[in-house]
Formats: sequence, structure tokens, C-alpha cells
Amino acid sequence: MLKEFKDFIMRGNVLELAVAVIIAGAFGAVVASFTNDVIMPPIGLALGGVDFSDLAITLAGAEMNDAGEVVKEAVQIRYGAFVQKVIDFVIIAFIIFMLVRTYNNMQKKKEEAPAPPPGPSTEDLLAEIRDLLKKQ
Repeated sequence: MLKEFKDFIMRGNVLELAVAVIIAGAFGAVVASFTNDVIMPPIGLALGGVDFSDLAITLAGAEMNDAGEVVKEAVQIRYGAFVQKVIDFVIIAFIIFMLVRTYNNMQKKKEEAPAPPPGPSTEDLLAEIRDLLKKQ
């Protein structure tokens, strides 16, 4: 059973999948930072200083005790966080689209590469050899 597990793990597909998941996680963090730190501040500024992550509809307010500490968190629909995630998704989808498009264009160029000029056929070579033998 241990040998089977080792064989399963050492397959190329499993290792490639593991690497892809790790890279995707790191790429997601980069895109989230890009969205939160680069894209959203100018959009929020253009919309009058709105911070999308703070946008929410409060269904029930937070309950506080006499000391002013929160006893029960507010119940909110945080649509701002959802908008942020949608923008993250659109950026990731666009980048993946561009990568796939570039890859497909490169494959088309390989297919469309002009064929090398045809050389003499085997019949031509054999006829040439025959003629050379006749001359000797």
C-alpha cells in the first residue's frame, strides 16, 4: 500500500497539480494586493472616498454591554467585500485569458511556419545514382 501511494504521489500529474495549486495561491495573494492596494483606492476616490470593503447593509446592530464592549457582533450583508472579490475574479480571469490567448497564438504561428523547400525525391536521387553508375 505504501508503494502504491508513493507511485501515486510521484506521478507527474499529481506533482504538476500540487505546483499549480501553490502557484495559484500565491498568484491570488498578488491579485488581491493589486486590487486592494492599486485598483480600489482610485475607484473609491473617484466615487467620493468610498472604501468598498466597508460597504455593508446592517440587519441587526451590535449589542454592547455597560463597559462599551461588543457582546454580540452586528449582522451585516457585506456587499463591499463581495464587490472586491468580483473585481479580483475579473482580474484573474482576464490574466488567464491573456495567457491562453498568447499560448494559442504561439501554437498557430508554429503551425503556420513555412515548410522547408522540398529537396529531391527518392526517385530523383535513385535516377542520379543510376546515371552516375552508367558513366563509370
